[in-house]
Amino acid sequence: MFNIGDHIVYPMYGAGIITEIVEKDFLGEMRMYYNVSLPYCRMEASVPVDNCEKLGVRPVIDKARIEEVIAALKSPSEPMNPNWNKRYRENTERMQTGDILEVAAVVRNLVRTDRQKPLSTGEKKLLSTAKQILESELIYAGGYTMEEADEMVELNI
Repeated sequence: MFNIGDHIVYPMYGAGIITEIVEKDFLGEMRMYYNVSLPYCRMEASVPVDNCEKLGVRPVIDKARIEEVIAALKSPSEPMNPNWNKRYRENTERMQTGDILEVAAVVRNLVRTDRQKPLSTGEKKLLSTAKQILESELIYAGGYTMEEADEMVELNI
C-alpha cells in the first residue's frame, strides 16, 4: 500500500503524487482510493487501492535506474511493423505495461522512425504521450526540471 506523498507511476498517464487516500461509495460498496495529482498531464486521478496491481501502478524508479533508461534510449532501434496501425497497437500495449524501459523503447523507436519518415498523426500523439510519461518519471526520479528531462531524452536517442 502507498502513502500520502508517495510518487507513483500510473501507466498511460505518467508519474504523480498521492495527495489523499479516501473512501468512496462505488455501486453501494465502500472502496478506498488514492487521489493522485499528475501534474505533467495536468490531471487528477482516483485510483482504486485494490486495483493498483492490476492497473500496473508502481513506485517511481530510484535515481540509480536512470542509467538503465539512458541505455535503453541509446540502444539500437528494434524492427517495427511496417503497418502503422499494427505498430500503433503494439506500442500502446508496450506503454500499458507501465515498465519505464518499455516506454523508453517506444520513445526511441518512434523518434528514430519519425526522423526517417514522418509519423502518422496518431503515432505523433502516441510519441508525445510516451515522452510525457517517460519525462514525468525522470523528473521525480532524478529531481530534474521538465526542460532537463526533455533534454536528457532528446540527447540520448
